[in-house]
Amino acid sequence: MTHPASAPPSTARDGRLSYAIFVLARTHRGHAAAMLRAMNLHPGQELLLMQLFDRDGQTQSELLEGVGLDHSTVSKSLRRMQDAGLLTREPAEHDRRVLVVRLTDAGRALRAPIADMWRTLEEISVRELTAEQIEAFTASAYTIEQSIRTHGSQP
Repeated sequence: MTHPASAPPSTARDGRLSYAIFVLARTHRGHAAAMLRAMNLHPGQELLLMQLFDRDGQTQSELLEGVGLDHSTVSKSLRRMQDAGLLTREPAEHDRRVLVVRLTDAGRALRAPIADMWRTLEEISVRELTAEQIEAFTASAYTIEQSIRTHGSQP
């Protein structure tokens, strides 16, 4: 079933699934961004914080690998988050060129609000779906993601 507001333009008619993913991602990301703004965070910053909640004291390179964002985006986000008092970045003892990122008390205090945000976003997202639809969609989404990673560099 296609929602009239998200019917693909004629040039995307042969890419209905891809267009649906685009519309879904844009809508989901937009709603998440609004929720993050209420916590004075920018999109992507919560992903870095979540990595640090699981393992504080990571290097900037480890965080980069964990979130799958590019170096300049991560560096800029970490700088903003340091300026906001959410984390510190200090040279590693073993190599002064390597920066180790640690949460501050203010950063650690965002763990519960971020978990609540993701829970609320999930509840909104799955409200009209059955448990089976949620499982099928989640599996399909990861399969599509892997297919793009594996074959996406081909013309």
